[in-house]
Amino acid sequence: MITVTRLDCADARVMIEGARAKADEIGVPMCIAITDEGGNLIAFERMDGGKVTSSTIAIDKSFTASGAKKATHEYGAASQPGAPAYGIGSAIGGRLMVVGGGLPVFVNDECVGGIGVSSGTPAQDTEVAQAGVDALLATL
Repeated sequence: MITVTRLDCADARVMIEGARAKADEIGVPMCIAITDEGGNLIAFERMDGGKVTSSTIAIDKSFTASGAKKATHEYGAASQPGAPAYGIGSAIGGRLMVVGGGLPVFVNDECVGGIGVSSGTPAQDTEVAQAGVDALLATL
């Protein structure tokens, strides 16, 4: 699977399938996006019933997670009024996401990409994203 420090299409399919299985398990159809280490989209799936408006959100969550090498929910508290990163949600043309559901993917302590999930609550999105990461890591 991962032979260099980046995700490929086969890795993205593994992640989408892992995330999709968790989404099916919890009964929430999701939009799932996988990006490479630079935040470039590798793969995307909108499950039947996934919210149309969540397509862009999932892609931007993955973009944020891989580009910033940080989970999107970590920006949530830091971006509130009075916090050190207040207003950061409007950065990068509004693409930087501060809501849970975007996770970076680390292999051997190096960020190789990200996953973004949207259509449920932030906690559900994060749970489904984690299942995608776990599916990939189980193949290594």
